[in-house]
Amino acid sequence: MKISFNRYTLLFSILCSLSIFSFTGCQPNEKKLQQYISEQNPMDIPDLIERKGVLANATEWTKTKEKVAELKGKIAKKPEDTKLRLQAATIFITEQRITGEHHFYYAAIEKILNGVLSLDPNNFEAKVYKASLRMSQHQFADAKKLAEEAKAINPNNAYVYGILVDANVELGNYAEAVAASDKMQALKPSLEAYSRASYLREIYGDYKGSIDAMKLAVTAGLPGSEPQCWSRNILGDLFYNVGNYKEAQAAYEENLILRPSYAPSMAGLAKIETQKKNYTRALELLDSANNIMQQNSFVEQKADVYAAMGDTVKAAAQYKDVQKLLVLDAATPGHSVSLELTRSFIKTNQWDSAHKYGMMEYNVRPKNIDVNNELAWIAYNQKEIAKAKEYLKTALSTGSKNPELLKRATAINNAKS
Repeated sequence: MKISFNRYTLLFSILCSLSIFSFTGCQPNEKKLQQYISEQNPMDIPDLIERKGVLANATEWTKTKEKVAELKGKIAKKPEDTKLRLQAATIFITEQRITGEHHFYYAAIEKILNGVLSLDPNNFEAKVYKASLRMSQHQFADAKKLAEEAKAINPNNAYVYGILVDANVELGNYAEAVAASDKMQALKPSLEAYSRASYLREIYGDYKGSIDAMKLAVTAGLPGSEPQCWSRNILGDLFYNVGNYKEAQAAYEENLILRPSYAPSMAGLAKIETQKKNYTRALELLDSANNIMQQNSFVEQKADVYAAMGDTVKAAAQYKDVQKLLVLDAATPGHSVSLELTRSFIKTNQWDSAHKYGMMEYNVRPKNIDVNNELAWIAYNQKEIAKAKEYLKTALSTGSKNPELLKRATAINNAKS
């Protein structure tokens, strides 16, 4: 999974773009950002960021601004009303997901939620939202702790079990994730429940079942809504992973009919065009996606296209840019991108750096199959075959049929210790 549009979460996505300050690239000045938030009254609701480009022309943008202005007015008159504050938090969560302005909105959302919790320390919704925020920041243990606290308050809410699915998957507690997923579906079959069931089936090597569950998620979504498009995009990715490029392309194209500015589906089509060796078209699609929503994964995908073209100079330059941004992102308090850095350094054969960041992730979640997959490949390339096989055993423990993992497993198992 890439840094953006994480496979497990619907409320947040790890993106990189900030336009209201004078920053270079898509890496914000974190000190300046935090100063902007902290200078306001702790109980005030921050302002929205003005959208730019095609997103500014979307019909919902005017309504979103009007609704936030209305809520701020009501909160000024009734500052103790936690329901009004939670409505504002929900809007900010949705806006972050649409625009990708995560550095600003994460700080703003946390500020709103902390305001709610200062008024009501056991507020269920605020704890759930904060747990989701921690998931987006890759603070998985904290997310699980918050979700468990929320479950103790309301054990019959489906969404809290969704967060427990997400956190346990990332921590490598797969049996616990399955139990939470089953409970979620029993309480409320929904797009969110089906999408999580899909991911667990993928983890356990059942691509057919994963595709079937994601089809249910798409059907359960409001037609043309962002969550439905998110689900359809993941469905396209699943088809792509099993080599069904025709169905993958159809999924991406349907999203772009419904939401012409849906950047992730542009990136999906770029993968299809790369497979067809239509490299110029793939690069055009990625440039269009990045113009709408700047994020590291689009830049890295461009590097992948250049690598497929055989243009090693441009590929290296793009990978280097991504790595610089990720290293800066890793310095952001409370935000972990160690696995993304590991994968990027693997692509450029920087094995010592890949190992450094891979071990940072391993020390936090040693049972996660994705982390062990990357460490197995690093060890193999550093000629530590015995270690590679140890990591590989964990990476294969769920029966995953991930094509990259299986290809690596063949090479590692055939290597001589």
